Amino acid sequence: MTQLANLMQSFAEAKSLNTLDGSFATQVEGVSFFRSTKGNAKQPFVYQSGIIVMGQGNKKIYLGEQSVTYGAGNYLVVGVPMPLECEAFIEADLPILGLSIKVDAQVLQNLVNHLNQTAFFQNQANQTHALSFPYDKDKGPLELGIQSESINQDLDDAFKRLLKVLHCDRDAKVLGQDILKEIIYRILLGRRGHVLFDLAQHDGHYARIAKVLNHLHQAYAKEIRVEDLAEQVHMSLSGFHRAFREVTAETPLQYLKKVRLTKAKDLIVLEGKRASEAASLVGYASPTQFSREFKRYFNGTPKSFG
Repeated sequence: MTQLANLMQSFAEAKSLNTLDGSFATQVEGVSFFRSTKGNAKQPFVYQSGIIVMGQGNKKIYLGEQSVTYGAGNYLVVGVPMPLECEAFIEADLPILGLSIKVDAQVLQNLVNHLNQTAFFQNQANQTHALSFPYDKDKGPLELGIQSESINQDLDDAFKRLLKVLHCDRDAKVLGQDILKEIIYRILLGRRGHVLFDLAQHDGHYARIAKVLNHLHQAYAKEIRVEDLAEQVHMSLSGFHRAFREVTAETPLQYLKKVRLTKAKDLIVLEGKRASEAASLVGYASPTQFSREFKRYFNGTPKSFG
């Protein structure tokens, strides 16, 4: 068991979470602890944007024809909300343990501004040993909005300090946000930093697609036209389609369908809505079409989840 796994298990014991199967909101705003005693077969799920660090267990996520694997010793950077399919695996009968971290937009923006300013002044001074910033990758095709990377020593130290302060509510409230800021900073300087860096570049294609995705998660029940989405972010229709698929591995309409079906499942499971009512609430005009697509996506009828 790694030090991160030991600290996560210690946190679970300190907070009486040894029977938890799900997530737990910690005293540091935006940080959740998750634990699962069993794996699961491939099933639909929505990953929200943020950072995920695994202490124990492994997961494999699928986006169209692409897949990303991560586990103990890895962190995942999720730049945009992603409807995907996920498999989870336990090892040696030990529970899956991890942390999920929401990235505060203002903190991210301030860090990116500082890094940009630092790079600018170094260039102005023509420093011989000016720093290079890994987050500022060469421009080319946009990358998938979810990336896995190994935890380096600096990040490992920061994650361990975060877990230590989470044991004490007072420490968590006083010190937690500063440690989160360091974690985001370390990730910005890493190989996957551009996933977060590009979010802060409001005129870039990645940030424009992120804006559209946030809109879709809010307005999924309304009539959505792809032409309107492209116009909303000042992109040509062909350029929008290309950028959208590069970031999400889906077409806009495929993405929207998965969002609607996931929201409908939540309405059925969590709020006890009937299938026809859930279908209408998420934007389906035809209950028959909804039931057919729901069964195809979740491998079960709406009634089986009620």
